[in-house]
Amino acid sequence: MISFQHVSVDYTQGVHALDDVNLNINKQKCIGIIGENGSGKSTLLLSLLNLVEYDGKIELDNENILKNIKQVREKIGLVFQNPDHQLFMSTVYQDIAFGLKNKGYDKQDINEAVFDIARKLNIEELLKRNPAHLSGGQKRVVSLATVLVMQPDIILMDEPSSFLDSKSRRLLIEVMSSLSQQIIFATHDLDMALDICDEIILLNKGKVIKQAPTLEILQDKVLLERYGLELPLRLQAYESNRYSTTSQR
Repeated sequence: MISFQHVSVDYTQGVHALDDVNLNINKQKCIGIIGENGSGKSTLLLSLLNLVEYDGKIELDNENILKNIKQVREKIGLVFQNPDHQLFMSTVYQDIAFGLKNKGYDKQDINEAVFDIARKLNIEELLKRNPAHLSGGQKRVVSLATVLVMQPDIILMDEPSSFLDSKSRRLLIEVMSSLSQQIIFATHDLDMALDICDEIILLNKGKVIKQAPTLEILQDKVLLERYGLELPLRLQAYESNRYSTTSQR
């Protein structure tokens, strides 16, 4: 379990990126963090890896993350919003192998691990290619591979569907749904959250507004509109059809 206890983050004087956050995240399959721009979604993810300074306490499995941040970073992997910030080597193979090489794995073990994760994500044909020449969807899956190859228990993803066309977005949803690790991701894509999340955390101005099962939040039009969001498109269509049917009676 992940526990936030009175966690606050100040980026500018008088403005809280996170404002006294108290939150427990259990080991469910997939957690979506939603909210307007500036609500604190990305900051919440970064604080889990101590990548931003914060007041308060964050615990992973009842241990303060600051007591052994190296071990925490082995358990939790982060996929950045922009894949170009994560892919910097000459080939996809080198990018996926980078973390293992830094940890001192031998060449054979690295090779086996890279090809294993490439097979699982169906990107074997990309291994010799330069990441700069990939599509947005391909880059997203490769950046995920660089994290998965390290075998974390939890994967954090920041706006995973950004930069993607509809086909690449659907591929990513299929990949995310197939993973065994817990996924916690920040997103504006409420339809993606509706597809794959077990639970939603709604943030506004650095505060937790509500934490509940996915449908309880994403079907609540009044709640979402109060905090600058709209129903997922699929639910908007359903509501429109229902209203149309009712009006014809």
